[in-house]
Amino acid sequence: QVQLVESGGGLVQPGGSLRLSCAASGFTFSSYVMSWFRQAPGKERELVATIGSAGGSGDTNYADSVKGRSTISRDNAKNILYLQMDSLQPEDTALYYCNARQYRSRWYNYWGQGTQVTVSS
Repeated sequence: QVQLVESGGGLVQPGGSLRLSCAASGFTFSSYVMSWFRQAPGKERELVATIGSAGGSGDTNYADSVKGRSTISRDNAKNILYLQMDSLQPEDTALYYCNARQYRSRWYNYWGQGTQVTVSS
């Protein structure tokens, strides 16, 4: 059974930091491209950051809105995906989702339930 379980969200003041985690199980984590998405109330889900299966720092991509403030990383030995977010702003408030995808004759695409991040003073 595939599971993606996010954690680490919470309430933080503007300028603060959070580290989100996503624990994966039920599939071969190290062979999947992993991403963080977010969805704010009344808005569409948007891609925040992506990391390739090998996890090298050169194999990452970020949305312009978080570039320079966020770092995506993964630990393939522990099957965990991370998102370090710094200099958080109210516009970062959203439900953050972990995503795993792989193409192997067809797309395999998995989602977690999300963790809430609220940036407010």
